Amino acid sequence: MMLRHKILACILILAGLAAGRAGAADRTKREFRGAWLHTVYQGQYARQTTEENQAYLRGQLDKLKAAGVNAVLFQVRPSADAFYASELEPWSRFLTGTAGKAPVPFWDPLEFMVEETHKRGMELHAWLNPYRATTAKKERLPRGHLALKEPGRFVTYADGKKYFDPGLPENREFIARVVGDIVRRYDVDAIHFDDYFYPYPVAKAEFPDGNSYAKYGRGLARADWRRKNVDLLIEQVSDTIRSAKPWVRFGISPFGIWRNKKSDPRGSETNGLENYDSLYADVLLWAEKGWIDYLLPQLYWTMDNKAAAYGVLLPWWDAAVPEGCQLYIGQDVERTMKAGELDTKLALMDEGRRVDGLCWWPGYYVSDDLGGVATELSHPDRHGRPAIVPEYPRLSSEAPMRPEELRQDGDVLRWTSKSREGKAADAVKFALYRLGDGDEAELVALTGMNSCPLPGTGTYMVTALSRTNIESVPSAILIVK
Repeated sequence: MMLRHKILACILILAGLAAGRAGAADRTKREFRGAWLHTVYQGQYARQTTEENQAYLRGQLDKLKAAGVNAVLFQVRPSADAFYASELEPWSRFLTGTAGKAPVPFWDPLEFMVEETHKRGMELHAWLNPYRATTAKKERLPRGHLALKEPGRFVTYADGKKYFDPGLPENREFIARVVGDIVRRYDVDAIHFDDYFYPYPVAKAEFPDGNSYAKYGRGLARADWRRKNVDLLIEQVSDTIRSAKPWVRFGISPFGIWRNKKSDPRGSETNGLENYDSLYADVLLWAEKGWIDYLLPQLYWTMDNKAAAYGVLLPWWDAAVPEGCQLYIGQDVERTMKAGELDTKLALMDEGRRVDGLCWWPGYYVSDDLGGVATELSHPDRHGRPAIVPEYPRLSSEAPMRPEELRQDGDVLRWTSKSREGKAADAVKFALYRLGDGDEAELVALTGMNSCPLPGTGTYMVTALSRTNIESVPSAILIVK
C-alpha cells in the first residue's frame, strides 16, 4: 500500500511540473543551461584531422555535460560560409584552412554535432551570423562565392569587412533560404542569431548603404529604415522556420543593452552602446510579435560595472521581456570567475520572474574549467544534477507517448518508445527518475537513447520528452535491488 501511494504521488508531482512553465522554484528540474561553441577565428579545426576533430568535439560535449550544460549553440555559419555540406555557401576556411575546400576525409560537422548532442540528451542550436560576409580586410573569397558573382549586393564597411546590404530584399530572401536549408535537412532544435546585425559602429564612419536607402527608403528616417530592414529579416526567417518544422525554435542573443534610459524612458539605467540605435535591432519588438522564441541577452559585465551593471540589467530584462518569449542570460566565464561573482549572479538569476536559464561564453572556457567554473558548476547544489530545457507549449503542447517496458539489462536500464514520425510530439529524449522516501521523484539522467547506465539500486521510472520538451506521463516503475 505504501509503495502504491508513493507511485501515485510521484506521478502527480511529475504531471504537475509538466503542466506549467518552470519558475524559479522548479529550476532544479527545468532550466536552460547553454554554452556557445564558436568557430570563427578558431584555428584548431583546420589544424586537426577529421578523426581528431570528432574526438575533440566529443570531449567538449562530455565536459560540458558534466558541468550541467544541456544545450550547445554551435556556430555553423561564421560569415556566409558553412560548417556543413551546403549548396548555397562554401565550406568555411575555419574548418579546413581554405575557403571552399571540403574536409578530407569527408565529414559534416553539423550532422555530427546533432547526433552527438542528441545522444547525450542535449539540444543543438545552429548558430548563424546573418549579414557578415568576410572576417578580415584582405580575405580571399573562393570561386563562386555570392559576393564575387553579385558584388552589388554587398558593401564594405570602415572595418574592412564585407556585409550583405540589409536594405536589399534579395539578401533577406537568400539568408532565409540558408536557414530553411538547415532546418529542412538537419534535426536541429533551434536556429540562433547572436548580436551582429548592422555591424558595430566604427567612429565617424557611416555604414555605406546609400544606394539601397535611395531605392527603398520610401521617406523613412534612415535609422527607422534600417530597423525595418532587420525586422523584415527576422519575420521572414521566423516564417521560414515555422513553415519547414514548426517545432524548431528561433532564438536571438542581443548585446546586453536594449536602450539607455536617457534615450528612452523604457530603457535601463545604463550608459553604453544600444541595440536599438547602433545595431538597429529592436529585439523587444520581435518578442512582442512572436517572431522569436527566446532572448538571450549578453550580460557579460560585472555586478557593479559603472556603464552597464549586471545587477541593473538582469532585473531590467526580467521585467521587459514579454510573456511567450523565454529569457535566458548570457554569462561571461572569465569576468564572472575573475570577479568571484558566480554565486551572486546565479542567485540573482534565480530571483528573476521570467528568467528560464543561462548560457556560457565561451563554452570552451567551461570545458577548460577556467577559474574552476566547471568544478563549481558540477556541484550538486548548482548544476551537478541534470535539468530539462524549459518547454515550448506555444509551438506544440502535445505530449509524446509514454515509454514502455522499463527493464534492467545488467548494468543498463532499457525501455521502448514509439518510432519517430517527424512530428512535434515525437519522443526525442528521455528523463530517468529515481523515487525517494519522501514521495519525491529525483531526475537522475537525461539521454537521447532508449537506454541509460544504471545509477544503482532504487525505484525508477522514465518519461519521454517531445521536440518542444513536453513531458509524457511516466512509465511503469522498476525496482532495482
